[in-house]
Amino acid sequence: MPGPTRPLIPDAHRRTVLRAAVTTLLLSVIPKGFAATDSRVVAVRVWPAQAYTRITIESTAPLSFNQFSLKNPERLVVDLDGIDLNGELQTLAGKVNADDPYIQQLRAARNKPGTVRLVLDLKTDVKPQVFTLAPVGEYQHRLVIDLYPAVQNDPLLAFLDDQTTPPTPAAKQPEPAKPAEPQTKTTNVDRKDLKIDRLITVVLDPGHGGEDPGAIGPQGNHEKTVVLSIARKVKALLENEPNMRVVMTRDDDFFVPLGVRVKKARAVQADLFMSIHADAFIKPDANGSSVFVLSDRGATSTAAKWLAQTQNDADLIGGVKIANVKDVHLAKTLMDLTQTATLNDSMKFGNAMLSQLKQINRLHKNHVEQAGFAVLKAPDIPSILIETAFISNPAEEQKLIDEGYQQKMAQSIVSGIKAYFAKNPPLSRTKLAQG
Repeated sequence: MPGPTRPLIPDAHRRTVLRAAVTTLLLSVIPKGFAATDSRVVAVRVWPAQAYTRITIESTAPLSFNQFSLKNPERLVVDLDGIDLNGELQTLAGKVNADDPYIQQLRAARNKPGTVRLVLDLKTDVKPQVFTLAPVGEYQHRLVIDLYPAVQNDPLLAFLDDQTTPPTPAAKQPEPAKPAEPQTKTTNVDRKDLKIDRLITVVLDPGHGGEDPGAIGPQGNHEKTVVLSIARKVKALLENEPNMRVVMTRDDDFFVPLGVRVKKARAVQADLFMSIHADAFIKPDANGSSVFVLSDRGATSTAAKWLAQTQNDADLIGGVKIANVKDVHLAKTLMDLTQTATLNDSMKFGNAMLSQLKQINRLHKNHVEQAGFAVLKAPDIPSILIETAFISNPAEEQKLIDEGYQQKMAQSIVSGIKAYFAKNPPLSRTKLAQG
């Protein structure tokens, strides 16, 4: 007698079962890390600068890594797990320029299934920082390789490396190491023509840089490029003044964390700090120049609050290693007495600047606005943030990329600085050299 009849399995279902079985078998023999994360590199970028060189690897999922250094010759090796070599990674070698201060050449190759090895042949001994960043803005997951010189040649940066926290404003501090910026010669200056008896230190802070492009205009122009160009023009004009020295928080296309910008200004005992921007707004018809100072009570307008938030997100976009983000002086409650006096001076500085800017451009607001900008939080330095124009406005974008307009803007900024000091001379500190 025939046995019980087994139920028929439809062909479609049988194929599904077989595919699942094969997949399970394959996964059991694939080496750990090989393509299981389905991570794919979608972009690579290299940002060379004297301060440091940054390599960024952007991927669809987080990358795990292992790093080690080799001597004779100097090399840094970074193994990236969970990916395979693709076209984007193979372009890395061609992105290293011959004039890169730290990288001789870069090689990317498949080390083993699921692991890509990067070998960086170095020109000098470096202190590398390798870390990952979560998705933000237009960026997906990023792995960052920062190469800092082991021996810092820039006296200002070397000074900052030695400081765990900047000096408190109430304490008397020794004179810090002088920055690499050349000081203007004053030996032939007739002191009777000077209203100020010491060198004035002005810190110019071109916003954004490197991984952080800032706002992008309709024609594709980057805020970071425009404001660096304007800041360089301001610096050149100020250096013609016999009693001024100028320090820039960045002088090239690289990213500087907000806290480091403040620390640089405090390290050189700046008399003024000015952050230069050309931002965007949600409405393309927004136009005009603006001046902002810090607020300890909230923003003076919704637009000011929105703008401050976009600027404060710079560390997320530019990419900061978490251990370096926190700064004790930015986190503390504002120091009442010192901060009140500084805010008053900042308002005076801002009003002097507005009176000059309105001569070359419409003012977006006729008064100085306030908001919680992290970059303006030096408790003892009058600080302002200038929005030179809205790069999101097509007409103002064209102005901002025009060399002539940039020069007019720079001249207005210098006139604003001089007007402020004419009414508010700094306290005596560093005497000018006797003629």
